[in-house]
Amino acid sequence: MKLIEVTPDNAVKETFFCIKNTKVQGFKDKESWFKKRQEEGLKLKILKTDDDKMIGFIEYVPAINAWRPIDADTFMFIHCIYIYSKKERHKGYGGLLLADAEKEAKTLGMDGLCVMTSAEGWLANKTIFEANGFVQIEEKDRFQLLAKTWTTEAKTPRLHDWHSQQQHYKGWHLSYADQCPWHVKSAEAILNLAMDFGIDLNITKINSVDEAKKAPSGFGVFNLLRDGRLLEDHYISQTRFRNILKKELNL
Repeated sequence: MKLIEVTPDNAVKETFFCIKNTKVQGFKDKESWFKKRQEEGLKLKILKTDDDKMIGFIEYVPAINAWRPIDADTFMFIHCIYIYSKKERHKGYGGLLLADAEKEAKTLGMDGLCVMTSAEGWLANKTIFEANGFVQIEEKDRFQLLAKTWTTEAKTPRLHDWHSQQQHYKGWHLSYADQCPWHVKSAEAILNLAMDFGIDLNITKINSVDEAKKAPSGFGVFNLLRDGRLLEDHYISQTRFRNILKKELNL
């Protein structure tokens, strides 16, 4: 096995794992976002076999620069971790990826690692983390915040109050960040359908860590709202949005 670090110089060759078509807009947007995040300490690494078969990947960043509504300034935060094939899971590969993040955190003198999980999809569930020494410290909505620390003086990471942010979004509103390369495709599909239904959908791009930390949902980087109510917190298909519209508009 080998762990390949993706950099701005090799991103087109190595890809971002979850999106491999370098010609689509989602890849281009992620690439631009990724380059800007280098000064913030972002790391993305792909686990491969010796014959270059991709097994999984991990993306992590100092939590002070995490694109999630959390407060954990002395920790390293894991944005994403994924082992693609089910037959490759439960073989310790996830532990290898977590060990790399832990090594980086210790090198930088941090107090620990933290991550948001969910059993409802779009994020890893907490099983892999608990098996590697993480403990749950907070839960809100469908999300759990887990942490692993190696210092007794560490300040406990906390989730922000994203519920209080929701009241600021009037009418139909979609905000998203390029942290996930699939967001732009979803945003385009949602906008096209909204226009078909005569809905004035306000779309904004989340462009900074500060904006992401003030997001109106736990996932933070994709938020679909109507009049202060969160409708979805992860990217969705046009079919899913159509079902939301039918329910919201009583069609």
